[in-house]
Amino acid sequence: MSDVPLATTGAMRFGPRSRPAREAILAAARQLFATDGFEKTTVRAIAGAAGVDPSMVIRYYGSKADLYAVASAVDLQVIDLSGVPRAEVGRRFARHMLTRWEDGGNEAEVLLLRTAPTEPLAASGIQKIFARQVLPALRSAFPDDPDIETRAGLVLSQGLGAVIARHLLRVEPLASMDFDLLADAVGDAMQLHLTRRLHSPGARPEN
Repeated sequence: MSDVPLATTGAMRFGPRSRPAREAILAAARQLFATDGFEKTTVRAIAGAAGVDPSMVIRYYGSKADLYAVASAVDLQVIDLSGVPRAEVGRRFARHMLTRWEDGGNEAEVLLLRTAPTEPLAASGIQKIFARQVLPALRSAFPDDPDIETRAGLVLSQGLGAVIARHLLRVEPLASMDFDLLADAVGDAMQLHLTRRLHSPGARPEN
């Protein structure tokens, strides 16, 4: 599967008349992928849920894998952190990331996180988000840090953990915690990952 799915230019390739069918297919695919997983979801099932012929799914989206890539494509719209004081980057990034989920998150984000633990395509999607969105944003705030990739990975784990526990698993007290309290706490943890001294593997921390 290519990095640019066939259907990303669907509106240009097929025009506005096909938009209702394409949107119905996409909505059905997101629902079925999220509930049944990638492997168990069939093109025929997606077509049936969308009320179209299976051939239309292939015509508009190329393959089931390409359709999944479109259905789970996420743009975090990461804020520009290049001018943010370094001591504030963690809280600023955490608030931006967590705010997106306070209204339930968008369908693509929900699909990606629900399927990531078991679906290689979803895991690959999250890896691309890290490499193309999260890491560049944090690198712009810490351009001279040779460990920024490691730090960014830790930051992402902190944010994803909070989102999954609060919105997908509904773990208390996180699920009902005041948003400002949560955002500040996660932001402080992210800031620690961004600024604390890192030790090489096998090295002993200094006393």
